[in-house]
Amino acid sequence: MRFRRVVLENFKCYADADLTLDPGVTVVHGVNGSGKSSLLEACFFALYGHRALDANLDEVVTTGADEATVELWFAHGGADYHVERRVKLRGGGATNDKCVLETPEGPIEGVKDVRAYVTDLLRMDTDAFVNCAYVRQGEVNKLINADPSTRQDMIDDLLQLGTLEEYRERASDARVGVKRVRDGRREVLRDVESQIEEKEDRDLHERLNGLKGDLSEVSAEIDDLEAQRETAVETRDQAREIIENHEARREEIAELADDIEELESEIASAEQEREEAAERVSELTTAAEEHREAARDAARTAVDTAQEDDDPDIRVDVTPGNPDPASLDAAVAELEARIEDVDDRIQERLLEKQEHASDAETARERAGELTTEAEAKREQADELESELEAARETVAEQRERIDDLDERIDDLRAVFDDAPCDPDGADALVERRRERVAEARERVTSLEGDLQHARERVAEAEELLAEGKCPECGQAVEDSPHVERVDEDRERVADLEDELAAARETVAEREDALDAAETLAERADELEQVRSDRESARELLTEREQGLDDDEERIDDLRERAAELADEAEAKREAAATADERAEAAKAAIGELNGEKATLKQRRTRLEEAADALDEAADLENEVERLRERRESLASENDLRRDSLAEKRDRKTELEAEFDEERVEHAEDELERAEQYIEQVDGRLADLRERRDDLQGAIGATENEIEALEELRERRGDLAATVENLDSLYEEAEQLESMYADLRAELRQQNVEKLERLLNETFDLVYTNDAYSHIELDGSYELTVFQKDDEPLEPEQLSGGERALFNLSLRCAIYRLLAEGIEGTAPMPPLILDEPTVFLDSGHVSKLVDLVESMRELGVEQILVVSHDEELVGAADDLVRVEKDPTSNRSRVERTNAVEAGALESQVAEGDD
Repeated sequence: MRFRRVVLENFKCYADADLTLDPGVTVVHGVNGSGKSSLLEACFFALYGHRALDANLDEVVTTGADEATVELWFAHGGADYHVERRVKLRGGGATNDKCVLETPEGPIEGVKDVRAYVTDLLRMDTDAFVNCAYVRQGEVNKLINADPSTRQDMIDDLLQLGTLEEYRERASDARVGVKRVRDGRREVLRDVESQIEEKEDRDLHERLNGLKGDLSEVSAEIDDLEAQRETAVETRDQAREIIENHEARREEIAELADDIEELESEIASAEQEREEAAERVSELTTAAEEHREAARDAARTAVDTAQEDDDPDIRVDVTPGNPDPASLDAAVAELEARIEDVDDRIQERLLEKQEHASDAETARERAGELTTEAEAKREQADELESELEAARETVAEQRERIDDLDERIDDLRAVFDDAPCDPDGADALVERRRERVAEARERVTSLEGDLQHARERVAEAEELLAEGKCPECGQAVEDSPHVERVDEDRERVADLEDELAAARETVAEREDALDAAETLAERADELEQVRSDRESARELLTEREQGLDDDEERIDDLRERAAELADEAEAKREAAATADERAEAAKAAIGELNGEKATLKQRRTRLEEAADALDEAADLENEVERLRERRESLASENDLRRDSLAEKRDRKTELEAEFDEERVEHAEDELERAEQYIEQVDGRLADLRERRDDLQGAIGATENEIEALEELRERRGDLAATVENLDSLYEEAEQLESMYADLRAELRQQNVEKLERLLNETFDLVYTNDAYSHIELDGSYELTVFQKDDEPLEPEQLSGGERALFNLSLRCAIYRLLAEGIEGTAPMPPLILDEPTVFLDSGHVSKLVDLVESMRELGVEQILVVSHDEELVGAADDLVRVEKDPTSNRSRVERTNAVEAGALESQVAEGDD
C-alpha cells in the first residue's frame, strides 16, 4: 500500500494544500511548529476519521473557517482508492458532513462504514496502524514504556494472534454456556422424575371409573325431571292463553267506552264552532262596508283639492258606489311620474349649483397658489444672487489650491531621485525585502533550535563526566574517556552561537532596509493621491466657472416668471366672483321645485289611503266567504261522527255479553299451580346440573393428569438424551478452548523467535557501540539487552538516544515481520516516522538514515519521514518543505528535489541582498 496524493482545505494550519506522494523515501522538512505533523495526521484522519485524532473534531477546522475537507488517494493490492471527509461547524460544535470512500466495487458512505471497510482492507484498526506503521511524534518509546500486559496485547493484535485469543475466549464462553445449560437440564430432569412418582402413587385410572359411574346416575335423574317439567310448562301456557284472551276483551271494552266519550265531545265542540262562525260573519260584513266608505271619502278629497288648484291631471271615478280601483292606480302612477320629474329638475339645479361653487373655490385656490409661487420665484432669484457672489470667491480659492498641489507633487517626485526604484516599483521593493526578512527570521529560528539541542547534549555529557560515566553510553568507566567528543560539542555550541549572532544582525539589517522601503511605498502612495486630488480640483474649477454665467441667466428668468404668475392670480379671482353669482341663482330655483314636490306628495298620499281601504274591504269579504264554507264542513263532519258513535255502542254491547268470569278464575288457579311446580323442579335441576358439571370437570381433570403423566414419561426420555448430548458437547468445547490456547502459544513463540532475530539485525545496523552483544525477547515480549560481558540490562537503563534507536528498531522489526509473514496478500501501509530524531544526537541521526535506507532495500514501497533535522534530507528521494506565513499563520507545502535542497539550505545560511 502507498499514499498517492493528499488534498487539504482549511485543515488545522493549512488553508489549502495539494501534495503528490511518490514511492520511495519522502522527507517532510521544516522548522518546528510549521505544520509538518499535521500533514501526515491528515492522511491518518482520512483513513480512520475522528479516532485518528488526539484532539476534538472541531479543532481540525482552521480558525475563522466553517468547514474543513481532507481527500486522500491511495493504492492497495493493485487497486486504487479515494476517500473524502468534510467536517462542518454547526451550533458551536463540529459534525461529519461528508464521508465517502470510492472503491473498485463502488462507493462506501458514512463514517462507520468507511472506517469498517478500511480496517478490513488493511487488517488494522486505528491502534494497530499506530503501533505498527505510524510512529507518531513523542510516541517512539510507546511500546517500551507500556506495561507487559498492554505490550503483549499490542504486539499480539499486530501479529493477528489476538484473533486466536478471541476464538479461545469464545470457546471458553461456549463451554461455560454448555455447562450452564447442562446443569439446568439435569435439574429439570430430576423435577420431572419427582412429578412422575407423585402421579403414579394417586391411582388415577380407578378414580376415573368411579367418577364416570356417578355421572351416569345424575344424568338419568335429570332426564326424568326435565320430562315432567315440560308437561307443567304446557299446562301453564294454556292457562296464560285463556287469561290473556279475556284480558284483551276487557281492554277493548274500555277503549270503546273512551272512543264513545271522545266522539260525543267532538260533536258538541263542532256545533259550538259553527255558532261562533255565524256571529263572526256578521261582524266582518259590517267592517267591510265601513272600509269602502272610507275609500270613497279619501278619493273625493284628492279630486276636490286638485280641482281647487286647477290641476286637470287628477281623474278618479267617485260616482255613487265604490271608487274605481283602476282609476285610483292610474292617478297614483301619474303623480309618481310627476314627482320623479320634479326630482330630476331639482337634481339638475343641485349639480349646477355645486359646479359653480366648485369653480369658484378652485379659482380662489389657484389664485392663492399662483401668488405663493410668484413670491417663491422672487425669493429664489434673491438667493441665487447671493450664491453667485460666493461662487466667484470659491473659484479664486480653487485656483490657489491647484497651485499648492503642483508644488507638493514636485516635492514628492524629488524623493525618488536617489531611490533604488521609481514610484511604481515601491510595492515590489517592499515585498522583496519582506521575503528576505522572513527568510532571515526562519534561519534564526532554526539556529535557535539547533543551539538548544547542542547545549542540552553538552549539559548531559558534562553531568555524566562529573559522575565518572561515559558521555556516550552512560556506563561507569575510569578516567572519563571520550572527552574529546565533549569538546567537539562545545565547539559546535560556540559555532552555533556565532552563527546565531550573525543571523540576528542580518535580521536587523534587513528589517531596517524593509522600513526604508515601506517609507518609499508610503511616499509613492501619497504622490498618487496628490495627483488624483489635483485632477479632481481642476475638473471642479472648470465646472464652477461654467456655472457662473448660467446662474446670471437663471436669475433673470425667475424674476420674469414671477410677474407672469401675479397677472394669472388676478384673473383667477375675477372668475371666482362670477361663479359665486351663478351658484346663488341655482339655489333659488331649487327652493321653488321643492314646494311643487311637497304638494304632489300630499295628493299621492290621499289616493294611496283610498286604495289601501279598498284592499282591506276585499280581504274582509274573503274571510266571510271562508267562514261560511267552514260551517258547512263542520256540519258534514258531525254527520260522520254520529254514524261512528252508533257502531261503537253496538260493539261494546256485544263484547260485554261474551265475557265469562268463572273460566278466567279456573285458568288463574291452574297457572299458579303450574308455576309453583316448575319453580321446585328448576331448583332441583340446577343442583343436579351443577353436580353433573362437577363430575365432568373431575373426569376431564383426571384424564388430563393421565395424559400429563404420559407426557412427563416421554419428556423424561428426551431430557435424559439431551443431558447426554450436552455432556459430549461440554467435552468438545473444553478441548477446543485448549487447542486455541496451545495454538496461540505456539504461534507466539514462532513470532517471538523471528521478531527477536529481526530486532537484533535492525539494532546492529543502527547502533555501532560495541558495549552490547544482543537482545533477547521472551514469550511475553519482555525485552532484555545484554552487554558484552553477558550482564543483562532493562531497556529503561539505556541512554535517551539509545532508547530511541532501540524503539525505532523494534517498530521496524515488527513492520518487517508483518510484511514477511503476510507474503504480499495484504500489502503493508507506508512506514511513517514523525520527528524520530527528538532524542538523537548527530551520530545517532546518521544511523537513523541507515535504518531508513535498509527498510527501503528490504522492499518497503513508501517511507514518510517528518523532521526538522537537516541530516535526514540526504536520505530523501523527495523532499517536501513546509513553511508557515508569520502574518497569516497559515502553512504551505512545496515539493523540492532532494539534491537541490542541499544547495537551497546553503543559500539560506549565506543570506542575500
